[in-house]
Amino acid sequence: MSMSLPEFLDGWLAAHAGEVIAARRHIHANPRLSRQEHDTANYVAARLAEAGLDPQLIPDGTGLTCDIGTGDRVIAIRADMDALPIQDPKQVPYRSTVPGVCHACGHDAHTAMLIGLGRVLAEIERREGLPGRFRLVFQPSEEQFPSGAPTMIKYGALQDVAAIFAFHCDPQFPAGKVAVRNGPLTAACDVMEVRMTGRGGHTSRPHLTSDLVNAIGRVVVDVPALVSRRLDPRQSVAIVFGAVQAGEAANAIPQEALARATVRVHGRETWDMIPDLVQEVTRSVARASGVECEIDYRRGVPPVVNDRLASAMFAGATAAALGDEAVAEAPMSMGGEDFAYYLEQVPGAMARLGVGRPGERLDIHQGNFDIDERALAHGVRVMTHTVLAAAASPAF
Repeated sequence: MSMSLPEFLDGWLAAHAGEVIAARRHIHANPRLSRQEHDTANYVAARLAEAGLDPQLIPDGTGLTCDIGTGDRVIAIRADMDALPIQDPKQVPYRSTVPGVCHACGHDAHTAMLIGLGRVLAEIERREGLPGRFRLVFQPSEEQFPSGAPTMIKYGALQDVAAIFAFHCDPQFPAGKVAVRNGPLTAACDVMEVRMTGRGGHTSRPHLTSDLVNAIGRVVVDVPALVSRRLDPRQSVAIVFGAVQAGEAANAIPQEALARATVRVHGRETWDMIPDLVQEVTRSVARASGVECEIDYRRGVPPVVNDRLASAMFAGATAAALGDEAVAEAPMSMGGEDFAYYLEQVPGAMARLGVGRPGERLDIHQGNFDIDERALAHGVRVMTHTVLAAAASPAF
């Protein structure tokens, strides 16, 4: 660039950081659930068109892409746009206007920052041209299966892409920090439903029944422990039951019982073998309790495994944008994230953007989750440095 990149970003953010915040607040106040992001996609498209860009909606209108610059090789950046079915209790001007729906995971921030990045890249292209082609990927349905990453890939989001990058908001780090990790970052996440049926009856005569409450209780308690003993202890696995339903009356043994769990593992090899193992152990525990069970085991997202060079590029870009002290190490997470689908096809990395607010200890997927909005400018700065460095690198 004719002027230094930090100098250019200082000027651009001084003039436009308020617009990035306004975009985030608009999206936060108007959340849309997975596969219902039409309004959000239209809003994003309008903001990009104002910058002279040519966004392209996918056929169902819930996602879009936008290319900036020219060249055969593309550097992509992804943001997810969906909200969660959670009530927003915050007393803020941008509180959700949709009952029971809230941006409690930071996707509003991801989307606003990518709009900002698009406008930054458009301004660089207008002034002196970009060193290649960049693709903004605004994705629906990260929070729900089937998720939106495969949909975007189906409609060409990865065509000609050499590398892809993304942020995820993390309130465990303060604004001004970016946490980076090489290799596995998140877990694979599957869902299992265990359904039992049997002869019910009076609790005074349990020997004449199939005691499904006892049986489902043993599954909930014993299966996680037994599966862990069948795996190398260095292979992380977390089986957690989030829903158990059996009976209504205190003196009646029910005829049906149901339990639902998530199964989370680190590493592709463990993920490949875990469905058979979990189902084998679950059936064994059920039989030991005198009942049979039906199991619906549904594959979820694979693990996010960051590319080594892409992770190093994120760290270097953070240091260049915010200073060496801004770079932190991201812990491995047992959460699931469908950015993994992109990384199964092209190299790239996801980094944790610190959004923690001073004096607060909030977590994602809570209705009162909010961000330190200074993090939005930090995210635009760091991602601009990252993608320009990726475009200049022969590594991708």
